[in-house]
Amino acid sequence: MGTSSTKSIEQISEIVRVHRSENGWSQLELANRAGLDRKTVNRIENGQFTPSVETLLAVSTALGVSVNTLLGEK
Repeated sequence: MGTSSTKSIEQISEIVRVHRSENGWSQLELANRAGLDRKTVNRIENGQFTPSVETLLAVSTALGVSVNTLLGEK
């Protein structure tokens, strides 16, 4: 079960990084738009932090994608 959780965190990390990069934003820019600290965005992208529902919602809103997209669901 730990493997699937780890994979999910890795998927979220990659999806956030890809969408941020597609927007041409730095981690600081995404953090500012999502109302988060840059360190939080860095930790999400490096798979060192499991974001809460509120954090996922803030990031998805800032990126203009659904939470489902961040979770790797179509």
